Amino acid sequence: MKTVPALPAGGPSATVRRRATAPFGAAVAAAAAVGRLVVQPRMGFPDVPGMQAGLQAVHAADATTVGTITLDSYTRVGDHASARKALDDGSDLNGFPIVAHGAGTTRRMIGAVGASADFAIQVRHGSPLPLGIVQALLDAGLDATEGGPVSYCLPYSRTPLARAVDAWADSCELLADQVEGAHLESFGGCMLGQLCPPGLLVALSLLEGIFFRQHGLRSVSLSYAQGTSFGQDVDAIGALRRLAGEFLGDLQWHVVLYTYMGVFPRTPAGALSLLRDSAVLAAVTGTERMIVKTPAEAHRIPTVADNIQALEEAARSAEAAAGLSPGLLGLDAGTARGDNPVYAEARALVDAVLHLDADVGKALLQAFAKGYLDVPYCLHADNAQRSRSGIAPDGTLQWLSVGSMPLPPLNAASGTGAQRLRADDFLDMLSYVQRRYDDAALEELPTDTPRTPLPTSLAKD
Repeated sequence: MKTVPALPAGGPSATVRRRATAPFGAAVAAAAAVGRLVVQPRMGFPDVPGMQAGLQAVHAADATTVGTITLDSYTRVGDHASARKALDDGSDLNGFPIVAHGAGTTRRMIGAVGASADFAIQVRHGSPLPLGIVQALLDAGLDATEGGPVSYCLPYSRTPLARAVDAWADSCELLADQVEGAHLESFGGCMLGQLCPPGLLVALSLLEGIFFRQHGLRSVSLSYAQGTSFGQDVDAIGALRRLAGEFLGDLQWHVVLYTYMGVFPRTPAGALSLLRDSAVLAAVTGTERMIVKTPAEAHRIPTVADNIQALEEAARSAEAAAGLSPGLLGLDAGTARGDNPVYAEARALVDAVLHLDADVGKALLQAFAKGYLDVPYCLHADNAQRSRSGIAPDGTLQWLSVGSMPLPPLNAASGTGAQRLRADDFLDMLSYVQRRYDDAALEELPTDTPRTPLPTSLAKD
């Protein structure tokens, strides 16, 4: 199948602005209703022909897809004059400058992609101050983007968190006011995801979802980045789904999984194995949407062809794993429903934050000021920088120090606790997944040999 299924009877909801694409949240919901995983690239090109060709290729892929317009670095920081100059000079940009191109140009490009009524597109950017970007995407007839006051501030900028909270509140309200059913994805589950224990990732993603809801949005998605242990990831997504049901049950919501965001395997076989395992993870946990990475990640910027290969490989792997369950993979079936330690940890963090203030934005600011939320290895000035984490012998991410977060104290008897990390320890952790998959790839059959979709992390645990 090349596109998302037809929307539910009745068609898209009425909007203040005329959409140029299918409603994003409804498109994912329609695919989930018939058991199809939506796969999505991270793709952005500076010129209209390149971006249009990329979207057309994604739309035509042999998978259930949504499109992506990833923006350039100048646009992310609001330097639209430099983006415009780069376009005029023919200089290279690392994404699509949506503001510099203008709404009319972007809308015409989307129209030229073809069959836009059944193809949804999301704008991805990385800006802590996104109001201008949100206005531009709305003017172009788009209805979906991603980010959040914490997740697009702490890892990417020096912008004070308080300023980002205000800017994201205004942006949420603009989206909600101008397009009924506008969609916003929290990037909270990807906060330095390769070294952050999943309880904090789940809590941050949910808290941003609650923030979006408080500022008027009715269609949201919650992210989670594939980590270092398949079993722990099943727990995390189960916890995220349970919490979303408890706190966001009156909204249209879904979960989006990111293929591992850390150092990627260098061998093609290792990279494909990691991609396949992320698709199996999505299938086993009922995840509705997945952001792929390509085997080219470790070497160069992926081409359109690289992205299509990854989309189709992920779709095939998810379809092959459709009959699998946690129990069939040797995991506790209850963990996928959120009855697990990740849920308990995330719930403790969420409750502590929400008790600080009825206004979620103010609660987030207080939580970071008190150290109730503390992202390990994040150097932003508004992050307490007292927490530390590490990879345990079983491959799971665990706390080495929780700082002031409202979590149980760590102790030596449990195998956890404060440890002094050396630089080589840190580098080893960063390359843990890359080495694991590359080493396994050297021992396995050729990549074109059919194989049972048993995740490498389970096979090695």
